[in-house]
Amino acid sequence: MIDLNRLYDEKSVFGFFAHHLSYPEKQIFYPAALEESIDSSDPAYPDVKKYWDAMHELSLDEIRQLYTETFDFEKQCTLFMTYVKYEDSKERGQMLARLKVLYEMFGLLMPDNELSDFLPLMCEFIYAADWKGDPRAQQSFSMLLAVMEDGSYHLMKALEKIESPYFYLVKGMREAFKACIQQEVLAND
Repeated sequence: MIDLNRLYDEKSVFGFFAHHLSYPEKQIFYPAALEESIDSSDPAYPDVKKYWDAMHELSLDEIRQLYTETFDFEKQCTLFMTYVKYEDSKERGQMLARLKVLYEMFGLLMPDNELSDFLPLMCEFIYAADWKGDPRAQQSFSMLLAVMEDGSYHLMKALEKIESPYFYLVKGMREAFKACIQQEVLAND
C-alpha cells in the first residue's frame, strides 16, 4: 500500500527526478538545486548525490551528449516505462490509455506529442498533482508507482551495465519509491 502522505512529502524529490530525467538544461544544475529538492536524510539522497557529483565533473555539452547517447541510442535504456515489458503490443496501448486517464482525473492534460509512460512525465505528475483527500488516489497511485517501479528496474539494470551516472539517479528514485510503501503490520506482532 502506498503511503500517500509520504509520497506527498516527496513531491519536490520527484520534481528533481522529472528535471534530471529530461533533456538537460543549464538551470537544473545550479549549485543549490540538490539541497533545495532533496534533504540529506532522504533515502534517495546518497545515490542522487553520486549522480550529482558525477554530472558536475562534465560540461553541459558533455551532459547533453551523454543523455542523448544513453536514452536515445541505447534501446535498453528507454525512458518509456512500459516498453520493455510490452514493446508495441495491445497491452501497452491499454496501459498508456489507463495512465492518460489517471493524469486527466487529477487535472493534468497530456501533451499530444507525449506518451503517458514517459518517466520524466510520470515524475512531473507526482510533483504537480494534488491528490490529498481524493478517494481515488490510493488505487491510482498504486498503479502509477507499480508501472514506474517495474520499468525503472529494467532501466536501472541497463544503466548499471553501461556504467552510466544516470544509474545513480534511477537508483535514488527507486529508493524514494520504497520510502513511500507502507509496511503492513502483522496482527501477531
